[in-house]
Amino acid sequence: MSTDNDVIFQAARRRTFAIISHPDAGKTTLTEKFLLYAGAVQEAGAVKARSGGRASTSDWMDLERERGISISSTVLQFPYRGHVFNLLDTPGHRDFSEDTYRVLAAVDAVIMVLDVAKGIEAQTLKLFQVCRSRQLPVLTFFNKCDRPGRDPLELLDEVEQQIGLRPTPATWPVGLPGDFRGVIDRRTNEFIRFTRTARGGSTAPEEIVPFGRAEVEEGSAWTSALEGCLLLDAIGADVDIKTFLAGKTTPVFVGSALTNFGVRMLLDAVIDLAPPAMPRQDTSGIEQPLDSELSAFVFKIQANMNPRHRDLLAFARVCSGRFERGMDVTCARTGKNIGTKYATSAFGSDRTIIQDAFPGDIIGLINATGLKIGDTLYAAQPVEFPAVPRFAPEVYAIARPIDNSRVKQFRRGLAQLDEEGVVQVLRDPDVGDSNPILAAVGALQFEVLAHRLEHEFNSPTEISPLSYQAIRVTDSASADRLRQIGGVRILKRGDGALVALFENRYRLQRLEVDEPKLTLEHILADIQPGESIY
Repeated sequence: MSTDNDVIFQAARRRTFAIISHPDAGKTTLTEKFLLYAGAVQEAGAVKARSGGRASTSDWMDLERERGISISSTVLQFPYRGHVFNLLDTPGHRDFSEDTYRVLAAVDAVIMVLDVAKGIEAQTLKLFQVCRSRQLPVLTFFNKCDRPGRDPLELLDEVEQQIGLRPTPATWPVGLPGDFRGVIDRRTNEFIRFTRTARGGSTAPEEIVPFGRAEVEEGSAWTSALEGCLLLDAIGADVDIKTFLAGKTTPVFVGSALTNFGVRMLLDAVIDLAPPAMPRQDTSGIEQPLDSELSAFVFKIQANMNPRHRDLLAFARVCSGRFERGMDVTCARTGKNIGTKYATSAFGSDRTIIQDAFPGDIIGLINATGLKIGDTLYAAQPVEFPAVPRFAPEVYAIARPIDNSRVKQFRRGLAQLDEEGVVQVLRDPDVGDSNPILAAVGALQFEVLAHRLEHEFNSPTEISPLSYQAIRVTDSASADRLRQIGGVRILKRGDGALVALFENRYRLQRLEVDEPKLTLEHILADIQPGESIY
Protein backbone atom coordinates (compact mmCIF):
# COMPACT_ATOMS: atom_id res chain seq x y z
CA MET A 1 0.00 0.00 0.00
CA SER A 2 1.39 3.40 -1.02
CA THR A 3 2.07 5.87 1.77
CA ASP A 4 2.49 8.86 -0.56
CA ASN A 5 -0.99 10.15 0.25
CA ASP A 6 -1.23 8.87 3.82
CA VAL A 7 -1.65 11.97 5.98
CA ILE A 8 -0.41 10.42 9.23
CA PHE A 9 2.68 8.98 7.55
CA GLN A 10 3.48 12.23 5.77
CA ALA A 11 2.93 14.35 8.89
CA ALA A 12 5.43 12.16 10.75
CA ARG A 13 8.06 13.01 8.10
CA ARG A 14 7.65 16.76 8.60
CA ARG A 15 9.88 18.92 10.79
CA THR A 16 8.72 22.53 10.94
CA PHE A 17 11.00 24.74 12.99
CA ALA A 18 12.43 28.23 13.36
CA ILE A 19 15.88 29.51 14.22
CA ILE A 20 15.99 32.41 16.69
CA SER A 21 18.87 34.41 18.13
CA HIS A 22 20.17 37.78 19.09
CA PRO A 23 21.45 39.77 16.07
CA ASP A 24 24.91 38.67 14.93
CA ALA A 25 24.80 35.38 16.84
CA GLY A 26 25.01 33.50 13.52
CA LYS A 27 21.40 32.55 12.84
CA THR A 28 21.33 33.27 9.11
CA THR A 29 24.76 31.66 8.64
CA LEU A 30 23.49 28.52 10.37
CA THR A 31 20.41 28.54 8.13
CA GLU A 32 22.63 28.66 5.05
CA LYS A 33 24.80 25.80 6.35
CA PHE A 34 21.71 23.66 6.96
CA LEU A 35 20.89 24.08 3.28
CA LEU A 36 24.46 23.14 2.38
CA TYR A 37 24.46 19.95 4.47
CA ALA A 38 21.03 18.94 3.18
CA GLY A 39 22.23 19.38 -0.40
CA ALA A 40 19.71 22.18 -1.05
CA VAL A 41 22.50 24.55 -2.15
CA GLN A 42 25.85 23.66 -3.68
CA GLU A 43 27.90 26.35 -1.99
CA ALA A 44 27.12 28.32 1.16
CA GLY A 45 28.13 31.88 1.92
CA ALA A 46 27.40 34.08 4.91
CA VAL A 47 25.75 37.44 4.36
CA LYS A 48 28.47 39.77 3.09
CA ALA A 49 26.41 42.57 1.59
CA ARG A 50 28.66 45.34 2.86
CA SER A 51 31.76 43.89 1.25
CA GLY A 52 30.03 43.09 -2.00
CA GLY A 53 29.87 39.33 -1.55
CA ARG A 54 26.99 36.95 -2.08
CA ALA A 55 23.96 37.29 0.19
CA SER A 56 22.40 34.30 1.88
CA THR A 57 19.56 32.31 0.33
CA SER A 58 17.15 33.34 3.06
CA ASP A 59 17.84 37.08 2.73
CA TRP A 60 16.02 37.88 -0.51
CA MET A 61 14.94 41.49 0.07
CA ASP A 62 17.16 44.24 -1.44
CA LEU A 63 17.41 46.07 1.88
CA GLU A 64 18.51 42.84 3.59
CA ARG A 65 21.33 42.46 1.10
CA GLU A 66 22.35 46.10 1.54
CA ARG A 67 22.31 46.04 5.34
CA GLY A 68 23.51 42.46 5.89
CA ILE A 69 20.66 41.67 8.31
CA SER A 70 17.47 39.61 8.16
CA ILE A 71 14.44 41.89 7.98
CA SER A 72 11.66 39.54 6.93
CA SER A 73 11.00 35.95 7.93
CA THR A 74 11.64 33.43 5.16
CA VAL A 75 10.30 29.95 4.42
CA LEU A 76 12.74 27.31 3.18
CA GLN A 77 11.48 23.79 2.38
CA PHE A 78 13.99 21.04 1.58
CA PRO A 79 14.45 17.27 2.05
CA TYR A 80 16.93 15.67 4.42
CA ARG A 81 17.35 12.03 5.47
CA GLY A 82 13.96 11.00 4.11
CA HIS A 83 12.17 13.83 5.89
CA VAL A 84 10.76 17.17 4.74
CA PHE A 85 12.11 20.22 6.53
CA ASN A 86 10.16 23.46 6.71
CA LEU A 87 12.73 25.90 8.08
CA LEU A 88 11.59 29.41 8.94
CA ASP A 89 14.44 31.90 9.16
CA THR A 90 13.44 34.84 11.36
CA PRO A 91 14.59 38.45 11.73
CA GLY A 92 17.09 38.85 14.56
CA HIS A 93 16.68 42.56 15.22
CA ARG A 94 14.23 43.52 17.96
CA ASP A 95 12.50 46.02 15.67
CA PHE A 96 11.13 43.08 13.66
CA SER A 97 10.10 41.01 16.67
CA GLU A 98 6.43 40.95 15.68
CA ASP A 99 7.31 39.12 12.47
CA THR A 100 9.28 36.60 14.53
CA TYR A 101 6.32 36.15 16.87
CA ARG A 102 4.01 35.32 13.97
CA VAL A 103 6.52 32.75 12.69
CA LEU A 104 6.68 31.07 16.10
CA ALA A 105 2.93 30.51 15.89
CA ALA A 106 3.52 28.32 12.82
CA VAL A 107 6.36 26.03 13.99
CA ASP A 108 6.68 22.92 16.17
CA ALA A 109 10.18 23.51 17.57
CA VAL A 110 12.90 26.14 17.81
CA ILE A 111 16.69 26.25 17.55
CA MET A 112 18.13 28.93 19.83
CA VAL A 113 21.57 30.14 18.73
CA LEU A 114 23.90 31.64 21.34
CA ASP A 115 27.20 33.37 20.70
CA VAL A 116 29.72 31.74 23.07
CA ALA A 117 31.38 35.10 23.65
CA LYS A 118 28.16 36.90 24.59
CA GLY A 119 25.86 34.23 26.02
CA ILE A 120 22.24 35.13 26.62
CA GLU A 121 21.43 38.65 25.51
CA ALA A 122 18.22 40.61 26.04
CA GLN A 123 16.74 39.66 22.66
CA THR A 124 17.43 35.96 23.22
CA LEU A 125 15.72 36.03 26.59
CA LYS A 126 12.62 37.81 25.29
CA LEU A 127 12.33 35.50 22.29
CA PHE A 128 12.52 32.51 24.58
CA GLN A 129 9.69 33.94 26.69
CA VAL A 130 7.58 33.89 23.55
CA CYS A 131 8.63 30.27 22.88
CA ARG A 132 7.62 29.33 26.40
CA SER A 133 4.22 30.99 25.98
CA ARG A 134 3.72 28.74 22.94
CA GLN A 135 5.19 25.67 24.72
CA LEU A 136 7.73 25.10 21.96
CA PRO A 137 10.58 22.60 22.48
CA VAL A 138 13.97 24.35 22.21
CA LEU A 139 17.28 23.00 20.88
CA THR A 140 20.29 25.15 21.81
CA PHE A 141 23.40 25.72 19.70
CA PHE A 142 26.52 27.29 21.23
CA ASN A 143 27.93 29.00 18.15
CA LYS A 144 31.31 30.52 17.24
CA CYS A 145 33.37 28.04 19.27
CA ASP A 146 36.23 28.67 16.83
CA ARG A 147 36.56 32.16 18.31
CA PRO A 148 37.54 33.25 21.82
CA GLY A 149 34.60 33.05 24.19
CA ARG A 150 33.35 32.02 27.59
CA ASP A 151 33.69 28.71 29.38
CA PRO A 152 30.89 26.37 28.17
CA LEU A 153 30.11 25.29 31.75
CA GLU A 154 29.49 28.94 32.58
CA LEU A 155 27.12 29.20 29.63
CA LEU A 156 25.20 26.13 30.79
CA ASP A 157 24.65 27.79 34.18
CA GLU A 158 23.46 30.95 32.46
CA VAL A 159 20.92 29.06 30.34
CA GLU A 160 19.48 27.34 33.38
CA GLN A 161 19.38 30.43 35.59
CA GLN A 162 18.07 32.97 33.08
CA ILE A 163 15.90 30.87 30.80
CA GLY A 164 14.74 28.23 33.22
CA LEU A 165 15.50 25.26 30.99
CA ARG A 166 17.88 22.56 32.20
CA PRO A 167 20.63 22.24 29.58
CA THR A 168 21.54 18.69 28.59
CA PRO A 169 24.62 18.74 26.31
CA ALA A 170 24.45 16.23 23.48
CA THR A 171 27.90 17.27 22.25
CA TRP A 172 30.77 18.74 24.26
CA PRO A 173 33.71 20.76 22.94
CA VAL A 174 37.31 19.58 22.96
CA GLY A 175 39.34 22.74 23.37
CA LEU A 176 38.17 26.05 24.75
CA PRO A 177 36.45 28.60 22.46
CA GLY A 178 39.14 29.93 20.15
CA ASP A 179 41.06 26.63 20.29
CA PHE A 180 38.25 24.36 19.13
CA ARG A 181 39.40 20.84 18.12
CA GLY A 182 36.08 19.00 17.71
CA VAL A 183 33.35 17.50 19.87
CA ILE A 184 32.64 14.50 22.02
CA ASP A 185 29.22 13.08 21.21
CA ARG A 186 28.01 12.13 24.68
CA ARG A 187 25.31 9.88 23.23
CA THR A 188 27.74 7.66 21.28
CA ASN A 189 30.98 8.29 23.21
CA GLU A 190 32.79 9.29 20.01
CA PHE A 191 35.31 12.07 19.49
CA ILE A 192 34.68 13.79 16.16
CA ARG A 193 37.49 15.98 14.91
CA PHE A 194 36.64 18.68 12.42
CA THR A 195 38.74 20.06 9.61
CA ARG A 196 38.37 23.59 8.32
CA THR A 197 37.21 24.09 4.76
CA ALA A 198 37.92 27.09 2.55
CA ARG A 199 35.71 29.87 3.89
CA GLY A 200 33.26 27.25 5.15
CA GLY A 201 31.82 26.96 1.65
CA SER A 202 31.61 23.14 1.64
CA THR A 203 30.81 20.44 4.19
CA ALA A 204 33.56 19.84 6.72
CA PRO A 205 35.30 16.44 6.75
CA GLU A 206 34.62 14.59 10.00
CA GLU A 207 37.16 12.20 11.47
CA ILE A 208 36.17 9.84 14.29
CA VAL A 209 39.26 9.56 16.49
CA PRO A 210 39.70 6.76 19.08
CA PHE A 211 39.88 8.03 22.66
CA GLY A 212 43.40 6.67 23.18
CA ARG A 213 44.73 8.49 20.18
CA ALA A 214 42.84 11.66 21.10
CA GLU A 215 44.46 11.64 24.55
CA VAL A 216 47.92 11.68 22.94
CA GLU A 217 47.17 14.16 20.15
CA GLU A 218 44.94 16.64 22.01
CA GLY A 219 46.77 16.71 25.35
CA SER A 220 45.34 19.00 28.03
CA ALA A 221 42.39 20.00 25.83
CA TRP A 222 41.28 16.35 25.82
CA THR A 223 41.77 16.00 29.58
CA SER A 224 39.63 19.10 30.24
CA ALA A 225 36.92 17.89 27.88
CA LEU A 226 36.74 14.50 29.62
CA GLU A 227 36.53 16.20 33.01
CA GLY A 228 33.61 18.27 31.71
CA CYS A 229 31.84 15.14 30.45
CA LEU A 230 32.36 13.36 33.79
CA LEU A 231 30.81 16.33 35.59
CA LEU A 232 27.81 16.28 33.28
CA ASP A 233 27.46 12.52 33.82
CA ALA A 234 27.57 13.01 37.58
CA ILE A 235 24.70 15.52 37.59
CA GLY A 236 22.63 13.51 35.12
CA ALA A 237 22.63 16.18 32.39
CA ASP A 238 21.73 13.68 29.69
CA VAL A 239 19.49 14.28 26.69
CA ASP A 240 15.96 13.16 27.49
CA ILE A 241 13.32 13.44 24.76
CA LYS A 242 10.36 13.40 27.17
CA THR A 243 11.52 16.39 29.21
CA PHE A 244 12.69 18.16 26.04
CA LEU A 245 9.24 17.89 24.45
CA ALA A 246 7.68 18.98 27.75
CA GLY A 247 9.72 22.19 27.69
CA LYS A 248 11.79 21.35 30.77
CA THR A 249 15.20 20.64 29.21
CA THR A 250 17.08 21.84 26.15
CA PRO A 251 19.58 19.58 24.34
CA VAL A 252 22.78 21.57 23.71
CA PHE A 253 25.04 21.27 20.68
CA VAL A 254 28.32 23.13 20.20
CA GLY A 255 30.22 24.22 17.12
CA SER A 256 30.74 26.96 14.58
CA ALA A 257 28.26 27.64 11.80
CA LEU A 258 30.77 29.74 9.86
CA THR A 259 33.31 26.90 9.64
CA ASN A 260 30.71 24.10 9.66
CA PHE A 261 31.77 22.63 13.00
CA GLY A 262 28.84 20.71 14.52
CA VAL A 263 26.30 21.64 11.87
CA ARG A 264 25.51 18.10 10.74
CA MET A 265 24.85 16.82 14.26
CA LEU A 266 22.48 19.70 14.95
CA LEU A 267 20.69 19.05 11.66
CA ASP A 268 20.36 15.36 12.55
CA ALA A 269 18.96 16.34 15.95
CA VAL A 270 16.05 18.11 14.26
CA ILE A 271 14.99 14.69 12.93
CA ASP A 272 15.95 12.62 15.95
CA LEU A 273 14.63 14.92 18.69
CA ALA A 274 12.29 17.62 17.36
CA PRO A 275 8.60 16.68 17.15
CA PRO A 276 6.76 16.08 13.88
CA ALA A 277 3.53 17.88 13.05
CA MET A 278 1.02 17.35 15.88
CA PRO A 279 -2.74 18.03 16.19
CA ARG A 280 -3.53 21.70 16.89
CA GLN A 281 -6.22 23.12 19.12
CA ASP A 282 -8.94 25.31 17.63
CA THR A 283 -10.50 28.30 19.40
CA SER A 284 -12.72 25.89 21.39
CA GLY A 285 -9.69 24.03 22.75
CA ILE A 286 -10.47 20.94 20.62
CA GLU A 287 -7.55 19.28 18.85
CA GLN A 288 -8.06 18.83 15.12
CA PRO A 289 -6.95 15.30 14.16
CA LEU A 290 -4.12 15.26 11.63
CA ASP A 291 -6.11 13.08 9.24
CA SER A 292 -9.29 15.16 9.36
CA GLU A 293 -10.28 17.46 6.49
CA LEU A 294 -7.85 20.20 5.47
CA SER A 295 -7.33 23.10 7.86
CA ALA A 296 -4.62 25.75 7.90
CA PHE A 297 -3.94 29.24 9.19
CA VAL A 298 -2.26 32.27 7.63
CA PHE A 299 0.75 33.58 9.59
CA LYS A 300 2.44 35.81 7.04
CA ILE A 301 1.54 37.93 4.02
CA GLN A 302 4.23 39.24 1.69
CA ALA A 303 3.97 41.31 -1.48
CA ASN A 304 6.47 41.77 -4.29
CA MET A 305 8.79 38.89 -3.45
CA ASN A 306 9.08 38.60 -7.21
CA PRO A 307 9.36 42.21 -8.48
CA ARG A 308 8.64 41.13 -12.06
CA HIS A 309 5.14 39.96 -11.13
CA ARG A 310 4.21 42.36 -8.27
CA ASP A 311 2.26 39.58 -6.64
CA LEU A 312 0.88 38.94 -3.17
CA LEU A 313 1.73 35.75 -1.30
CA ALA A 314 -0.09 34.46 1.78
CA PHE A 315 1.86 31.85 3.79
CA ALA A 316 -0.30 29.27 5.54
CA ARG A 317 0.67 26.45 7.89
CA VAL A 318 -1.20 23.22 7.13
CA CYS A 319 -2.61 21.89 10.42
CA SER A 320 -4.66 18.90 9.27
CA GLY A 321 -5.59 16.95 6.19
CA ARG A 322 -4.11 16.79 2.73
CA PHE A 323 -3.94 19.94 0.66
CA GLU A 324 -4.40 19.46 -3.09
CA ARG A 325 -3.76 22.22 -5.58
CA GLY A 326 -6.99 23.64 -6.96
CA MET A 327 -9.18 22.38 -4.12
CA ASP A 328 -11.91 24.64 -2.70
CA VAL A 329 -10.76 26.37 0.48
CA THR A 330 -12.85 28.73 2.62
CA CYS A 331 -11.70 31.61 4.81
CA ALA A 332 -13.38 31.23 8.22
CA ARG A 333 -13.50 34.99 8.84
CA THR A 334 -15.21 35.98 5.58
CA GLY A 335 -16.80 32.75 4.38
CA LYS A 336 -15.32 33.40 0.94
CA ASN A 337 -13.64 30.87 -1.33
CA ILE A 338 -9.86 31.20 -1.74
CA GLY A 339 -8.20 30.18 -5.00
CA THR A 340 -5.47 27.54 -4.72
CA LYS A 341 -4.70 26.89 -8.41
CA TYR A 342 -1.22 28.41 -8.12
CA ALA A 343 -0.27 27.19 -4.64
CA THR A 344 3.47 27.03 -4.16
CA SER A 345 6.18 25.85 -1.83
CA ALA A 346 8.85 28.44 -1.04
CA PHE A 347 12.61 28.43 -0.95
CA GLY A 348 13.48 32.01 -0.06
CA SER A 349 12.17 34.07 -2.97
CA ASP A 350 12.10 31.03 -5.30
CA ARG A 351 8.87 29.11 -5.69
CA THR A 352 7.67 25.81 -7.05
CA ILE A 353 4.07 24.98 -7.92
CA ILE A 354 2.99 22.13 -5.66
CA GLN A 355 0.39 19.41 -6.17
CA ASP A 356 -0.17 18.61 -2.51
CA ALA A 357 0.94 19.35 1.04
CA PHE A 358 0.52 17.77 4.47
CA PRO A 359 0.38 18.84 8.14
CA GLY A 360 3.50 20.82 9.00
CA ASP A 361 4.01 22.11 5.46
CA ILE A 362 3.94 25.80 4.62
CA ILE A 363 2.01 26.63 1.46
CA GLY A 364 2.06 29.91 -0.41
CA LEU A 365 -1.21 31.14 -1.90
CA ILE A 366 -0.54 33.59 -4.74
CA ASN A 367 -2.71 36.71 -5.03
CA ALA A 368 -4.99 35.50 -2.25
CA THR A 369 -6.55 38.93 -1.82
CA GLY A 370 -8.79 39.41 1.18
CA LEU A 371 -6.74 37.21 3.49
CA LYS A 372 -5.34 38.64 6.71
CA ILE A 373 -2.69 37.41 9.14
CA GLY A 374 -4.33 34.95 11.54
CA ASP A 375 -7.08 33.82 9.14
CA THR A 376 -8.12 30.16 9.29
CA LEU A 377 -8.68 28.20 6.08
CA TYR A 378 -10.68 24.99 5.79
CA ALA A 379 -11.86 22.66 3.02
CA ALA A 380 -15.03 21.11 4.43
CA GLN A 381 -15.85 21.21 8.14
CA PRO A 382 -15.68 24.79 9.49
CA VAL A 383 -12.90 25.33 12.01
CA GLU A 384 -11.11 28.36 13.43
CA PHE A 385 -7.70 28.57 15.09
CA PRO A 386 -6.69 31.22 17.64
CA ALA A 387 -5.63 34.53 16.14
CA VAL A 388 -1.99 35.58 16.16
CA PRO A 389 -1.69 38.33 18.81
CA ARG A 390 -0.21 41.71 17.96
CA PHE A 391 2.66 43.47 19.68
CA ALA A 392 2.06 46.81 21.34
CA PRO A 393 3.74 49.55 19.24
CA GLU A 394 6.48 51.54 20.94
CA VAL A 395 7.32 54.19 18.30
CA TYR A 396 5.10 56.36 16.13
CA ALA A 397 5.51 58.54 13.06
CA ILE A 398 3.56 60.37 10.39
CA ALA A 399 4.03 59.50 6.71
CA ARG A 400 3.68 61.87 3.76
CA PRO A 401 4.45 61.32 0.06
CA ILE A 402 7.30 63.55 -1.08
CA ASP A 403 5.75 63.86 -4.54
CA ASN A 404 2.03 64.78 -4.36
CA SER A 405 1.50 63.31 -7.82
CA ARG A 406 2.25 59.90 -6.28
CA VAL A 407 -0.56 59.98 -3.70
CA LYS A 408 -2.39 57.01 -5.25
CA GLN A 409 0.78 54.88 -5.22
CA PHE A 410 1.48 56.03 -1.65
CA ARG A 411 -1.96 55.01 -0.42
CA ARG A 412 -1.91 51.70 -2.28
CA GLY A 413 1.53 50.85 -0.90
CA LEU A 414 0.61 51.88 2.63
CA ALA A 415 -2.51 49.70 2.55
CA GLN A 416 -0.47 46.74 1.31
CA LEU A 417 2.29 47.11 3.90
CA ASP A 418 -0.29 47.51 6.66
CA GLU A 419 -1.88 44.23 5.53
CA GLU A 420 1.53 42.52 5.64
CA GLY A 421 2.14 43.78 9.18
CA VAL A 422 5.25 45.77 8.25
CA VAL A 423 3.77 48.56 10.39
CA GLN A 424 0.35 49.36 11.78
CA VAL A 425 -1.36 52.20 9.90
CA LEU A 426 -3.70 54.31 12.02
CA ARG A 427 -6.18 56.69 10.42
CA ASP A 428 -8.42 59.41 11.79
CA PRO A 429 -12.03 58.28 11.13
CA ASP A 430 -13.00 61.89 10.33
CA VAL A 431 -10.35 62.56 7.66
CA GLY A 432 -9.69 59.09 6.21
CA ASP A 433 -6.37 58.57 4.42
CA SER A 434 -4.99 62.06 5.05
CA ASN A 435 -1.85 62.13 7.20
CA PRO A 436 -1.94 58.52 8.47
CA ILE A 437 0.00 57.71 11.62
CA LEU A 438 2.39 54.76 11.62
CA ALA A 439 2.88 52.57 14.68
CA ALA A 440 5.73 50.07 15.05
CA VAL A 441 7.76 48.09 17.56
CA GLY A 442 11.00 49.73 16.40
CA ALA A 443 12.22 52.54 14.17
CA LEU A 444 13.82 50.19 11.61
CA GLN A 445 10.31 49.19 10.55
CA PHE A 446 9.80 52.76 9.32
CA GLU A 447 13.02 52.51 7.32
CA VAL A 448 11.78 49.29 5.69
CA LEU A 449 8.42 50.90 4.95
CA ALA A 450 10.01 53.96 3.33
CA HIS A 451 12.39 51.77 1.28
CA ARG A 452 9.58 49.56 -0.01
CA LEU A 453 7.25 52.48 -0.75
CA GLU A 454 9.95 54.04 -2.89
CA HIS A 455 11.27 50.94 -4.66
CA GLU A 456 8.14 48.78 -4.93
CA PHE A 457 5.39 51.40 -5.24
CA ASN A 458 7.38 54.28 -6.77
CA SER A 459 6.38 56.66 -3.99
CA PRO A 460 9.28 58.29 -2.08
CA THR A 461 8.00 59.02 1.40
CA GLU A 462 8.91 61.34 4.26
CA ILE A 463 8.70 59.77 7.74
CA SER A 464 8.54 62.18 10.69
CA PRO A 465 8.67 60.80 14.26
CA LEU A 466 5.89 61.56 16.75
CA SER A 467 6.10 61.63 20.54
CA TYR A 468 3.15 59.43 21.57
CA GLN A 469 4.02 57.19 24.51
CA ALA A 470 1.20 54.64 24.84
CA ILE A 471 -1.61 52.99 22.91
CA ARG A 472 -4.78 51.20 23.99
CA VAL A 473 -7.68 49.55 22.16
CA THR A 474 -10.98 51.23 23.00
CA ASP A 475 -14.65 51.32 21.87
CA SER A 476 -17.05 53.93 20.54
CA ALA A 477 -18.55 54.86 23.91
CA SER A 478 -15.16 55.31 25.57
CA ALA A 479 -13.82 57.12 22.50
CA ASP A 480 -16.43 59.88 22.93
CA ARG A 481 -15.19 60.52 26.46
CA LEU A 482 -11.49 60.27 25.51
CA ARG A 483 -11.93 62.90 22.79
CA GLN A 484 -12.80 65.38 25.54
CA ILE A 485 -9.45 64.81 27.25
CA GLY A 486 -6.31 66.64 26.15
CA GLY A 487 -3.31 64.68 24.92
CA VAL A 488 -5.38 61.76 23.58
CA ARG A 489 -6.12 61.01 19.94
CA ILE A 490 -8.65 58.46 18.67
CA LEU A 491 -7.72 56.59 15.48
CA LYS A 492 -8.86 53.51 13.58
CA ARG A 493 -6.59 50.53 12.94
CA GLY A 494 -6.54 48.58 9.67
CA ASP A 495 -8.73 45.84 11.15
CA GLY A 496 -11.38 48.39 12.13
CA ALA A 497 -10.53 48.56 15.83
CA LEU A 498 -10.51 51.96 17.53
CA VAL A 499 -7.32 52.85 19.38
CA ALA A 500 -6.41 55.70 21.71
CA LEU A 501 -2.97 57.28 21.45
CA PHE A 502 -1.62 59.00 24.56
CA GLU A 503 1.02 61.71 24.52
CA ASN A 504 1.86 60.91 28.15
CA ARG A 505 1.78 57.43 29.72
CA TYR A 506 1.26 58.92 33.16
CA ARG A 507 -1.98 60.55 31.98
CA LEU A 508 -3.09 57.09 30.86
CA GLN A 509 -2.23 55.55 34.23
CA ARG A 510 -4.16 58.28 36.05
CA LEU A 511 -7.14 57.84 33.74
CA GLU A 512 -7.20 54.07 34.36
CA VAL A 513 -7.47 54.80 38.08
CA ASP A 514 -9.94 57.69 37.92
CA GLU A 515 -12.27 56.27 35.26
CA PRO A 516 -12.03 52.46 35.44
CA LYS A 517 -15.20 51.96 33.34
CA LEU A 518 -13.46 53.25 30.22
CA THR A 519 -12.40 50.55 27.75
CA LEU A 520 -8.59 50.71 27.55
CA GLU A 521 -7.31 47.27 26.53
CA HIS A 522 -3.68 46.19 26.18
CA ILE A 523 -2.79 44.92 22.72
CA LEU A 524 -0.75 41.78 23.46
CA ALA A 525 -3.04 39.47 25.42
CA ASP A 526 -0.60 36.75 26.51
CA ILE A 527 1.96 39.15 28.03
CA GLN A 528 1.20 40.48 31.49
CA PRO A 529 -0.64 43.86 31.45
CA GLY A 530 1.76 46.76 31.57
CA GLU A 531 4.70 44.58 30.51
CA SER A 532 6.32 45.19 27.15
CA ILE A 533 7.70 42.09 25.45
CA TYR A 534 10.80 44.15 24.64
